[in-house]
Amino acid sequence: MTLATGTQQAGLPALPHWETVPDDLATAIREIKPALRARIESSGRTVEEVFAVVEERVRARLAEIQADRERGESVWPVIDYADIANGTVTPEQLDKLRRRGCLVVRGHFERDQALAWDASIVDYVERNEFFENYRGPGDDFFGSVGSKPEIYPIYWSQAQMEARQSDRMANVQSFLNSLWKHESEGVQWFDPNRDALYPDRIRRRPPGADSNGLGTHLDPGTLDLWLTQAYQQAFRHLFDGSIEEYDPWDAAHRTAGPQYPGSTMCSAFRTFQGWTALSDMDHDQGVLHTVPIPEAMAYLMLRPLLADVADDDMCGVTTNQVFPANEKWHPLLMEALTGIPDVKAGDSVWWHCDMIHSVAPITDQKGWGNVMYIPAAPWCPRNEEYSAKVREAFLTGSSPSDFPEEHYERTWTGRFGADQLNETGRRGLDLD
Repeated sequence: MTLATGTQQAGLPALPHWETVPDDLATAIREIKPALRARIESSGRTVEEVFAVVEERVRARLAEIQADRERGESVWPVIDYADIANGTVTPEQLDKLRRRGCLVVRGHFERDQALAWDASIVDYVERNEFFENYRGPGDDFFGSVGSKPEIYPIYWSQAQMEARQSDRMANVQSFLNSLWKHESEGVQWFDPNRDALYPDRIRRRPPGADSNGLGTHLDPGTLDLWLTQAYQQAFRHLFDGSIEEYDPWDAAHRTAGPQYPGSTMCSAFRTFQGWTALSDMDHDQGVLHTVPIPEAMAYLMLRPLLADVADDDMCGVTTNQVFPANEKWHPLLMEALTGIPDVKAGDSVWWHCDMIHSVAPITDQKGWGNVMYIPAAPWCPRNEEYSAKVREAFLTGSSPSDFPEEHYERTWTGRFGADQLNETGRRGLDLD
């Protein structure tokens, strides 16, 4: 439904907005695109001029990435957990982290601890006859990877919950959250030192596996990024001619707005997506890749407004699918796609929530490829609202509402219980 009032900033044309999914997506797109162009042009700059500023920023970052490659240096920042815990991360490391928007934390957990967690997950699923009762992938997106099963719809194992509520995880999450500008306009958009407990799945890819991987995409939302009022405010500098002020680390207006529902949505606001390695993984064994340029989001948001894109097209973005990034519309960004370095069990991997990422395909994988998905999801209105659903899922052993309704664990033995929660776990579920 189109609301009667538009997003208004002083002296700028109003924007129409849809707080729920429009009944006619093509019509809504045909309405929003000229409105966004008119707002940009009211600043005295053309869409092409604003996009050129973004493209120049992206090219500068790409040149830095290519220089690292030529020197044989890691494009991905790598920081030891001990330095995060001790507050000894150097200014140079912080600068690279902000420029790249992704990170490997070495030794986040002791290797023996990670391997023990991996073994305990195997015991948990085998004891409860998961493989005998597995009904196949409930998610079309992850169902495409090829390994059967690769993504386990398991949320409440001892291993996952111990990692989520651990002090070591809380330390890294707070460190990552603090990279963001979380207070502005008299508002604290989120609390960097308290995370909502966001449950996600596990991946176990066995030696010898063939996997199709996952194509380049991003996960912060879909058409709601252009069509809802909160996101129009969040990306205001892209659309009001003040592109130089755009900051991909600014959380303003991102933590309370709606998101269009869909099979790939995330109800929570995440500063970083992340996973913790439960096995050693070499860089050429079907691993995560990102476009390590946080400013790329501006490129993605402005690209549909250029003249070569049809009036009812947002470069392929639609509802109920992931946000695609590809050679057709974003060839410059694809030049930056870079895989993680080798990781060991106990390391963790993190990437900015707006970041393009993919998983490379693999044939005859060498070694295991096992991870627990645990993001940084700081406490904010959006995450507080979702925590009520998470809490109910935890107490009943259900699949969380962001995920397919599979509910394998409701009757399982050995599931992590409420009496095992520590203070961090209770705060993350809003039980205190």
